[in-house]
Amino acid sequence: MNVINIVLIVALLGCALWFSFRTRFVQFRLFREMWSVLGDSSEGGHVSSFQAFMVSLASRVGTGNLAGVATAIAAGGPGAVFWMWVIALLGSANAFVESTLAQLYKRRSTDSFIGGPAYYMERGLGKRWMGVIFAILISITFGFAFNSVQSNTITAAWSGAFGVSPLVMGLILTGFTVIIIFGGIKRIARFSSVIVPVMAVGYILLALVVIIANVTELPGVLKLIVQSAFGWKQAAGGMFGAAIMQGIKRGLFSNEAGMGSAPNVAATAHTSHPVRQGLIQTLGVFTDTILICSCTAFIILCSGVPLDGSLDGVQLTQEALATQIGPAGRYVIAIAILLLAFSSIIGNYYYGEANIRFITKSRLALNIYRVAVCGMVIFGALTTLQTVWDLADVTMAFMTICNLIAIVLLGRQAFLLLDDYTRQ
Repeated sequence: MNVINIVLIVALLGCALWFSFRTRFVQFRLFREMWSVLGDSSEGGHVSSFQAFMVSLASRVGTGNLAGVATAIAAGGPGAVFWMWVIALLGSANAFVESTLAQLYKRRSTDSFIGGPAYYMERGLGKRWMGVIFAILISITFGFAFNSVQSNTITAAWSGAFGVSPLVMGLILTGFTVIIIFGGIKRIARFSSVIVPVMAVGYILLALVVIIANVTELPGVLKLIVQSAFGWKQAAGGMFGAAIMQGIKRGLFSNEAGMGSAPNVAATAHTSHPVRQGLIQTLGVFTDTILICSCTAFIILCSGVPLDGSLDGVQLTQEALATQIGPAGRYVIAIAILLLAFSSIIGNYYYGEANIRFITKSRLALNIYRVAVCGMVIFGALTTLQTVWDLADVTMAFMTICNLIAIVLLGRQAFLLLDDYTRQ
């Protein structure tokens, strides 16, 4: 584990524990309330709470759920799944605080609200320079690094299932990206609110079929996950640290809690109280990791496929599902990863756009960024899996640490808003 990764883990878990205690474990205490808030309507053509939830979920639900989980298990063993759960359950408090702050410090734009970490760094902390640094980091991380991961995974899945050329797949993805991103946040919200629920529910139902078919093995799988997370055998073999590292890094990539990404879209929603959007984004973390990532983990661990490193990423998930439902499993995963990862590309792009607009109002700068994003989609399709993951891990770490510093300094505002909301 290098220094950056150690700092990231300590910062994430430290903030997660602090915010959990200070909010009296809001992620569990107000869990039922989260579902009722999803029904909030919008006014004046603004983005609704449900649409904001779906855009953020579009970015969360994708490669991290189908390929990231497989990568974590291949590199860190089954115990990595346990640490993914931990970072989701505790880290959802980070998601609550950052999204509540995004609502508090948002501002009105031409066709919607706009906000996020860069804005609460500028307006809450009075440090525009810090906001600019964050805006640069998130634009690089999501628009370039994460979108390279998404396109790489789509390409690998379709090459394995249908034999599609990486270049052809990259060009197709880029073409559709251009069509969607030039439509703005409302088109992105409409696209995500249709695609994400259908694919997420469909994937969960498929996983449930696999789990039910292997229900007798489920207790053994759960025991394996826990034992691998804490066992002496893993500690002696050096896998204990790998399980923690892979679980937290891939869990963070998947659910984004504390990273500073979801607040960018949380700020766009029209809602009656900032805490309501904080609760919705907290629910997004549960949906992403506890539900969808767990589905992938159970499919892999119930399949009996070798975890010796011969298969990695989405191809491991494809092979695992193929052992359960036959060769069609490879095609199912390829189609699912296309829609889920493409929705992530669109959601990732919006995060970058919102922060480019924070740095400059230049239309030319935004169009240059759009072209660069499209270029990175093609780059990701043609490069190696390890290259895109290494790039994503580095930029993600710096961005997350920057955001965590800001929400710790502004956390008291979120605590006061939560007290106000619970009184009402």
